[in-house]
Amino acid sequence: MIEVLLGSKNAERVLIYIFTREEGYPREIARFFKTDLKSIQNQMDKLEAGGVLASRAIGRTRPYTFNPRYPFLTELKALLEKALSFYPAKEQEELQMNRRRPCAKGKTL
Repeated sequence: MIEVLLGSKNAERVLIYIFTREEGYPREIARFFKTDLKSIQNQMDKLEAGGVLASRAIGRTRPYTFNPRYPFLTELKALLEKALSFYPAKEQEELQMNRRRPCAKGKTL
């Protein structure tokens, strides 16, 4: 959809995924789109170097989110929202279904 503007289909996939789920890590995104992990990692590194994404370390996992200081963040999110509306309904539903494992009973948050 907007891969022409971004230069790569994987860049679009990364941004759409993080837009709908608010955060994500490379392996999770590669599994969701059934694509190569290395190409997703390269795109995420490139977007982080450009200031679009920010990451933090949580153990061995490095989740990425949008950088709140990115000057065109509101415009980018508006573009991604419009692009998402052209995705097939099934894919939109799968993207927006953010299932994570629940915490164990009695475990503190």
